[in-house]
Amino acid sequence: MVIMKTIQEGMANTLGFVATVVGLGAMFGAILEQSGGARVIATFLIEKMGEKKAPVAMALAGFIIAIPVFFEVAFILLVPMIYALQRKTKKSLLLYALPLLAGLAITHAFIPPTPGPIAVADIIGADLGWVILIGCVTGFPAVIIGGLYYGKYIGNRIYVEAPTHDLLKKKEGLQNKKKVPAVSTILFIIAIPILLILTSTFADSGIVEIQSGILLEVISLIGHPFSALIIANIIAWNILGLKLGYTKAELLKVTSKSMEPAGLIILITGAGGVFKQMLVNTGAGELIAESLGGIGFPIIVFAFIVALIVRVIQGSATVAMITAASLVAPLISNTSTSFEIACVVVAIAAGGTFLSHVNDSGYWLVKEFLGISEKVTFKTWTVMTAIISVTAFCIVCLITYIF
Repeated sequence: MVIMKTIQEGMANTLGFVATVVGLGAMFGAILEQSGGARVIATFLIEKMGEKKAPVAMALAGFIIAIPVFFEVAFILLVPMIYALQRKTKKSLLLYALPLLAGLAITHAFIPPTPGPIAVADIIGADLGWVILIGCVTGFPAVIIGGLYYGKYIGNRIYVEAPTHDLLKKKEGLQNKKKVPAVSTILFIIAIPILLILTSTFADSGIVEIQSGILLEVISLIGHPFSALIIANIIAWNILGLKLGYTKAELLKVTSKSMEPAGLIILITGAGGVFKQMLVNTGAGELIAESLGGIGFPIIVFAFIVALIVRVIQGSATVAMITAASLVAPLISNTSTSFEIACVVVAIAAGGTFLSHVNDSGYWLVKEFLGISEKVTFKTWTVMTAIISVTAFCIVCLITYIF
């Protein structure tokens, strides 16, 4: 009966926060996806930067679009753009695909409100604002090194043409058939929840001094992830939904369908919460902490290695991150600052990104849509995930050492 109570406690403590945020985030991403926002951003960046800097444009597009939209959906939405670039320039498809994939992978694992970092932050008690900031600081260099530099290096050595298969025809239901929103509108809506959460973090941490107690309470309220995502959803449904010609019934259908992938993530995260609670209640977490303290093993390194091992063994980045967070949570000291805990979240994200291979669905998604062999997928996508993982971890270690 104690075990049953522990399961209930762990599930309830975790899902009270995560289920709400992941659900709201999924609905937010769904309306942005359906309105054509992903294509609008990518097209705008390519037009502004030109063909020569198209890889940079695709990296930025991936980084921005994966904030509200799930990795797989965002990739499928933007695949036609990298096909078009390859056919126009006659250069290797990898020059455009790897920067895009790097941007998507980093945001998917590092930057809330995507499910992985949301779940990890909740399990180990991190502040989402700090996670967003440190995730961006570590993520940008990782995208540059893994996506742009390695993408250029391997793209110049392996020539890949845009495939002519009909995989994309099966995904036509994702495309918007109504009016297309302006890029400024899309960027503004994506920025709303992030800016609200960051403002609350700055106010609560004292970085921005606010004398008025009432104003501080208001900022904390609207900057809470629940409030920030509710506000963002209301604005998105109105501007990208009703004003673009969607009916209430169509919006209901879009948001309801968004719950399908969210449901699995929520249950996996709940299982991670149970795992953490079991470690806490049985004293296993304290035992691990004492063992690490005895050998002087830093928590941030332990977090990275655990996430890395689970990722390589079972494939899913989200599962790897949640498992690592469950093991690390009992080790977090009461004296740890919000900044330090956020660095641990990013280290877990780095480990969970490492070495995507045949047991990861992302590996097969990339292989099929790029039309390449398993061997080439290993040389490109798998190696790239290892590079961005190690790069991000080195940077977060440097950040913790300096600050």
